Amino acid sequence: MEDASKLALETVLKLTRSSEKKFKQGDFKAAIDERRKANSILNFESNNAEIIEKFKEELSKLYSPKFDLIFDHKIKIDELRKNEIIKILEQKSDDKFKKGDYEGAVKALRRSEKYLSK
Repeated sequence: MEDASKLALETVLKLTRSSEKKFKQGDFKAAIDERRKANSILNFESNNAEIIEKFKEELSKLYSPKFDLIFDHKIKIDELRKNEIIKILEQKSDDKFKKGDYEGAVKALRRSEKYLSK
């Protein structure tokens, strides 16, 4: 992996972990801001499959509860439907962000990331 891609991956992982920590502390504004920064970097690096795979692995580590209904659901749906759900949730997050509902925005974004994780 080239240096720029490695740096981008490290930045995305750092932002994601930090965002999750701030979400658990109740700082929803900072959590959504960091998630949005991480997503913008991912969108820029979207053609780099290695970065996407490492990001999915990190999401799997973050979201590994004992019972996960989204995990059960994503097993039963195809890739096309999964991508539709992710887009809907990301749009929902953007709408809530514009309205100032940072808690709702970060929750919708976290839910969409659960569909991305392995």
